[in-house]
Amino acid sequence: MRVSSSLLFASRLLFPRTGKKSNARRSLVGATFCIGISLVPLVMVLTVSNGMIEGITERIIGLSSSHLSCVFKSADAQTLREMAEKLRGVEGVVGAQPEVQGTGLAASRMGRTGATIRGVERDIFTSNRSFSSLFKVVAGETSLSDDKSAVVGANLAEKLGVGVGDQLRLITVRSGAGGKILPKVTSFVISGIVSSGYQELDALWVFVPFESAFGILSPRSSRFSVGVETEDAFGIAFERIASRVEGAVPQSVMVYRWSELHSAEFENFSSTRIMLLFIMMLIVLVASVNISSALVMLVMERRKEIAILKSLGGSSSGIALSFLVTGMMSGLLGVLFGIPVGLLCAVNFNPIMGATEHLVNILAHFASALVHGSAGGISDIRLLDPAYYLQDIPLSVPLAQLVVIGSGTLVLSLLMSAWPALKAGSEKPIETLRKI
Repeated sequence: MRVSSSLLFASRLLFPRTGKKSNARRSLVGATFCIGISLVPLVMVLTVSNGMIEGITERIIGLSSSHLSCVFKSADAQTLREMAEKLRGVEGVVGAQPEVQGTGLAASRMGRTGATIRGVERDIFTSNRSFSSLFKVVAGETSLSDDKSAVVGANLAEKLGVGVGDQLRLITVRSGAGGKILPKVTSFVISGIVSSGYQELDALWVFVPFESAFGILSPRSSRFSVGVETEDAFGIAFERIASRVEGAVPQSVMVYRWSELHSAEFENFSSTRIMLLFIMMLIVLVASVNISSALVMLVMERRKEIAILKSLGGSSSGIALSFLVTGMMSGLLGVLFGIPVGLLCAVNFNPIMGATEHLVNILAHFASALVHGSAGGISDIRLLDPAYYLQDIPLSVPLAQLVVIGSGTLVLSLLMSAWPALKAGSEKPIETLRKI
């Protein structure tokens, strides 16, 4: 039996010319549809999680640790600026920013909260690539032209109930005479409110001018560093650039890569994504089992045709090949349906999530009104709380991984078709023809 004959028989199994109703064919169509539907959440999870992780990673690296962080045990403003200027001349370095960082209390008339005080150059929001592209100006402007101006995160501004032009008091500690720890209160005027779109990262940030930070932060509890940016933190040249930076700084200065400073977060991201994908793949596996049951029914329905083909010289391997092709084509049709629909849903994930949240809140308020007689006591439900996730999730289509998923689904379909195909090939035509 030629391969062309096997393929022709497979096409008749999938698309019969007769209008005769077939329960097996309905089951095969249902199995194909189930595979497609199971691929939709898998593609969505893969695309959205990739976009989420890439977006969070970009913000952590660009706004917090930089690609490389050169940490000093102690330094003054001039030393840090001179080192930043020197590192800008290193081959592969595209930017270097000095920074002093410490902790304190931020207070207003409405309350107070802990704050991470970051002393940065006055033009950092325009000169630094990550700051200019990843920070969104919520109110005011990002100018630090005045010594007593400050730029705060949106979450901190909301907690303290402050806005642009309001006064913000920063309470820090300094060492006094005899080693006594004394509080120091410094007033700043808020010139701008910014948001990175990831509240867990910028919830406590207060940016003040570089020189002003040296005047309010204790040298003992502060972190002095120069953040170094390269062209690509994930590129193959990154390690070579890191080695050049290490050679350009004194031995007392520690150079940390972004992966060293945030290894725990990235391991958590990776393990969470793997677990989600594993669960989604189990769903695809269960859907693929439907192909096997549908083909078993198809074999039982087509025993007469199989017997006739075998009596005319059809081989067992040729018959088995026809059913293998039928099962694999069902998987292929499921892939061609599921992956585009999954990508379409992923592209529109933000509006879909917004509409779902709106619907959930309507139902929650309605249920509260039925039970308690009033819907006023229930707070809005957030499916993806912006305190822990990105407010707007960027799209990242992993083409290579989608190819692997599509190929894996076809292999699963082929494996699930093997037993029914072998059963069809082992049919005995004499026994079947006797019953006709």
